[in-house]
Amino acid sequence: MRVLWIVNTIFPAPSEKLGIIKPVLGGWMYGLAEQVAKQAGIKLGIVTTHSSSNFIKMQISGIDYFLIPCKDKTKYDVNLEPFWVKICEDFMPDIIHIHGTEYAHGLSCIRKFPNLRYIVSIQGLVGIYSRYYFAGISSGEIFTNITFRDLIKRDTIFQAKQKFANRGNLENEYLINSKHAIGRTGWDFAHVKSVNPNINYHFCNESLRDGFYTAEKWKLESCEPYTIFLSQAGYPIKGLHKVIEAASLLTKDYPKLKIRIGGVNIISNAKIIDRIKRTGYGKYIGKLIEKNKLEKNVLFLGSLSEEQMILEYQNSNVFICPSSIENSPNSLGEAQLIGVPTIASYSGGTPDMIESGKTGLLYRFEEIEMLAENIRKIFSDSKLVSQISENSIISASLRHDREINLEKTISIYNKIANS
Repeated sequence: MRVLWIVNTIFPAPSEKLGIIKPVLGGWMYGLAEQVAKQAGIKLGIVTTHSSSNFIKMQISGIDYFLIPCKDKTKYDVNLEPFWVKICEDFMPDIIHIHGTEYAHGLSCIRKFPNLRYIVSIQGLVGIYSRYYFAGISSGEIFTNITFRDLIKRDTIFQAKQKFANRGNLENEYLINSKHAIGRTGWDFAHVKSVNPNINYHFCNESLRDGFYTAEKWKLESCEPYTIFLSQAGYPIKGLHKVIEAASLLTKDYPKLKIRIGGVNIISNAKIIDRIKRTGYGKYIGKLIEKNKLEKNVLFLGSLSEEQMILEYQNSNVFICPSSIENSPNSLGEAQLIGVPTIASYSGGTPDMIESGKTGLLYRFEEIEMLAENIRKIFSDSKLVSQISENSIISASLRHDREINLEKTISIYNKIANS
């Protein structure tokens, strides 16, 4: 069986061969690809886009990699269709597995070869995400904080929301023209079925990055007290502003409270170039931090490698996923697998990952008072913390079991190939 993956990032092996920076995102796919490629009777190919002008094919460790030149994968590009003819005639796939519906480059394959066997893995659903893009920030606040960078790039928060909505139209085309989908939450099941009631929905959890299975587990006695970790916070959906508002209710009792955030420093304005690059959301967050006198409590960590992420989970007192909408964030799964106590907003598919009070704590996204109270519980109740840590490790170990998820993936491929 010849299985062709369509993905959104250049994998580490071809990145290294091309001499470019290895990706930070998409790590959960790399281990699964290696496992699938080692299965008897399966040949794996992987297609993605790159910014060069050349079509590239290479074979590494038994996997065929194809890199298609593409300037903007958020928009449909008819010029990609000849590359798909070349790839499909070369690889002759029995199944095409599309990982994520967020980008348009896979649609040119579907339109060119509508009768091939496609299966779409649901990551997020950006069209649905657009409904929650403002994440409780008023239109007045958004307008007031528009920056020079936003105007030049035509990328205000208003416009970013619309871009998500526009991409949602392409996303629906994937679902309408695919007979099969892989999902993992009640939330994505409901939304996929609402678009295509006839689609065959297959449940399969995701595996995580290699290091999280062997890393030392979190310990209360060795973490840094009163430290909150967020894996990312670059735009409103990720909910950093709600964590800052909640933190303002806690600093009187916990003056040493720290919020550590993975990703680029969106509030930096030390240099002219920083001020030029600053986004409207970054400006809003900067004002919010200043208003609540939290300048010494908030730290952006920059882009984090797998090893650095593990250390942050191990060292933090609590991991928070405060998003206005998510499907099933892998960062939450990683935190649970490490054993750090977790708090998440009750949104999208996160309730499928947390049994509140047992494997983490849940709250309504808008309720900063409930978020603050949940943080207080983690900071003050060592018995609850120990229970959550132990239970989350057990739950996440089963959910993200690599052998179970591999077996399920291969079973789905066989079912589709024999249909």
